[in-house]
Amino acid sequence: MRVELVTVGDELLLGDTVNGNAAWIGQRLAEHGLEVTRSVVVGDELGAIIGAVTEALGRADAVITTGGLGPTYDDLTRDALAAAAGVELVRDPALERRLRERVAAAGRELQPMALRMADVPEGAGVLGNSAGSAAGLRVELAGGVVYALPGVPFEMRTMIDEVVLPELAGETRVARLTLRTAGLWESVVATGLAPVEAMDGIRLAYLPDPAEVKIRITASGPDAPRRLEEAERACRELLGDAVYGAGDQTLDRVIHRLLGERSATVATAESLTGGLIGAELTRMPGSSATYAGGMVAYATALKEELLGVPGQVLKEHGAVHPDVARAMAAGVRERVGATYGVAVTGVAGPEPQDGRPVGTIFVGVAGPEGEPKVIRPLLPVPGTGAEIRGVIRRMTVVHALEQLRRVILGLDAGPGGEAVP
Repeated sequence: MRVELVTVGDELLLGDTVNGNAAWIGQRLAEHGLEVTRSVVVGDELGAIIGAVTEALGRADAVITTGGLGPTYDDLTRDALAAAAGVELVRDPALERRLRERVAAAGRELQPMALRMADVPEGAGVLGNSAGSAAGLRVELAGGVVYALPGVPFEMRTMIDEVVLPELAGETRVARLTLRTAGLWESVVATGLAPVEAMDGIRLAYLPDPAEVKIRITASGPDAPRRLEEAERACRELLGDAVYGAGDQTLDRVIHRLLGERSATVATAESLTGGLIGAELTRMPGSSATYAGGMVAYATALKEELLGVPGQVLKEHGAVHPDVARAMAAGVRERVGATYGVAVTGVAGPEPQDGRPVGTIFVGVAGPEGEPKVIRPLLPVPGTGAEIRGVIRRMTVVHALEQLRRVILGLDAGPGGEAVP
């Protein structure tokens, strides 16, 4: 089942309103095994709406439109669908009665213009809107069916779930799972999973974030659950311990689970991230059971005063050095009294620091056994200018949590970084 989206409204074209409807519909339909093949935005112009809908039906089995069903004269979706079908707009008595009842119940006077919402293309199906006034439409055209929905987000979402999905997804057999990886580049993940791409009934999508790549596995066919299980097993075997979770198992949740299983805690010492690691580790309710606390030692002097980094190390090497990360991790673990200490220091940019180029990061992790471990994440420096800073800081958070996970599990530094003696 191929579906195309047509969202209608000048406010979307001009940027006054962000097109959140298209993103939500695409995600919702994908969850139910429906392939969204194209999404377009058109303004409040009759010919543009007619053209977008008819062109979409030349490629897709169904089209979903949002917007243009209100009472004002720039709400033209119903007019466009009538023109595309070659029929007239007719007044629906049941819709008119419902509109009058809703207005009366609200203690307001019905404006004649509002009755436009009771006009429908002749022969069209009326889709009930339990969340608002504007009814949806189901119009059969040459090439497929059009579902016209209101643009108000909560009304549209209600109708998608109550009307559209039961019709479109009723015969779809699909199973889906998302795996999560850290430290691998998207191209490396995709290359490694080439054998899975070749499996019958399996489709992979790669969803990259800074220092992370999610792999959405979709299996289709009458035996979709079995195919999905086989594909997941193959992905895990090919990617190894770079896979840290699945579904909603975010990296912070995985860390808290691992610590909880061991009755352990973690403390953080941050320089360039300025508290972002601590913020990530306190996102989840109940995180106080395993996150003991942290220190933001941004100034070089505070690294010595608060965390016990040797002054001679700072004097000789500056703040961005593996020995500094090592000492910060050990220092925060000792001072807070946690099982593990994780620390980061580096250059977020946009300018070099202490002779180190932008993107130089050191992550230290101290645990109950052995000396603190330090890795240098292999970061691709993203572009130029001030935007580098935010991306590098986010990648540093992910690498710090990933290295903590690896130390807890007794794994090596992994493909995302190189161990520093």
